[in-house]
Amino acid sequence: MTAPRVAYVLKMFPRTSETFVVNEMLELERRGMELVVYSLKPPAGGPRHAMLSRLRAEVVYLPDSVWRGIPAFLAAHARLFRRAPAVYARTLGYVLSALKWAAFKRFLQAGVLVLDAERRGVRHLHAHFATSATRVAMLAARLSAMTYGFTAHAKDIYLDDQDVRLLRDKLAGARFAVTVSDYNLAHLARLCGPDTARNVVRIYNGVDLAVFDGAPGPRVPGSILCVARLVEKKGVGDLLAACAALARRGVGFSCSIVGDGPLRPALEHRSRGLGLARRVSFLGPLPHEEVVRELGTAAVFALPCVVAADGNRDGLPTVILEAMASRTPVVSTWVTGVPEMVEHGATGLLVEPGDPESLAIALEKLLGDPPLAARFGDAARRRVEERFSLTANAGELCARLAAAAGVELARPRGATGPAGAGVEPARPRGATGRAALRAGTGEAPRHGRTVEAR
Repeated sequence: MTAPRVAYVLKMFPRTSETFVVNEMLELERRGMELVVYSLKPPAGGPRHAMLSRLRAEVVYLPDSVWRGIPAFLAAHARLFRRAPAVYARTLGYVLSALKWAAFKRFLQAGVLVLDAERRGVRHLHAHFATSATRVAMLAARLSAMTYGFTAHAKDIYLDDQDVRLLRDKLAGARFAVTVSDYNLAHLARLCGPDTARNVVRIYNGVDLAVFDGAPGPRVPGSILCVARLVEKKGVGDLLAACAALARRGVGFSCSIVGDGPLRPALEHRSRGLGLARRVSFLGPLPHEEVVRELGTAAVFALPCVVAADGNRDGLPTVILEAMASRTPVVSTWVTGVPEMVEHGATGLLVEPGDPESLAIALEKLLGDPPLAARFGDAARRRVEERFSLTANAGELCARLAAAAGVELARPRGATGPAGAGVEPARPRGATGRAALRAGTGEAPRHGRTVEAR
């Protein structure tokens, strides 16, 4: 096996709501790229998606507790200081200038990551979300010869209390950065300046179309499906209000809400208060394969995204793409990148955010006109095939990662498309052997090991 020249840096892995990260890594591995994953935190509870069993990358959990990680931190940082005192001092000074404990903790983790990644021959780090994971990748790059990049999504660039100076630093130091919508791209240029954002490229999240190739249905008449983390920006409260309006009009419907989050108790209480206990079901988080089945039988998919009070909002909700790939018509809102996915009046319907009455009208329209819903669903599938295929959209990212890591991807056997689109292994230039990772103290989560400095 070749050395993993590219490492993914993630805040938590695996995470139930971040199937797009797993899909991306699976596609890169299919194209011949060897990966290793560094997770800043151990995984939380929740269902485990079957797709994880196909991931070859080793998952390394960096010490999450400063106190329990002291031996690993001291050993790693002592070596880094002895190796390059001036570089180490400049990086530490930059970290201390932030006057934040979180910054120092990420610095400690970055040191452990550097030594482990160097042993593995890693050349480039790629983080998802422009927050803690990207900070670790940036600091690791400052402490070593590795480069880094990241993908910016939503909360990480839209919160009102955004540390714009830090975000500019992350962009300025990155080999390249990715964001998931044209809306995000324009926002980053406004926020950080066009010169700082010049190395940001828009690459849409992609959907593994093969997962949704089975015949959908049979559709359950009157069924509404929502799949969302139960937080303010998803607008589930507006969906409940719209369901109450449908009930008042005598519309026959049922609504299933898949997902969990801090607002679940309040939303369940509100649902009961609106008299929706027999019509609305909170199913909790489900494995991805069960979500796929739910998408295939729903009459309509609803995700009424809003801008939260703190500025948080969605970037490009992957579940909308999955609904479209399932030929399920979508009702959503004119928020951020959603109109780049859903073509109003052609593949679904969009309403103003925070308008439950308009949401109810849109849902009633599609529930009451199955032929129209079917036409929207077929058009939605075609749109995903044309613009949001995982195979196509991962190609540009794969090429950029390969260039940054010095990896030449072999042309796939029997391929008619660009090199790197198939399954032959990557050929690293001057690859070093892949070092075995020694397990740290404590029981490591399944599919991962806890790193210990050597």
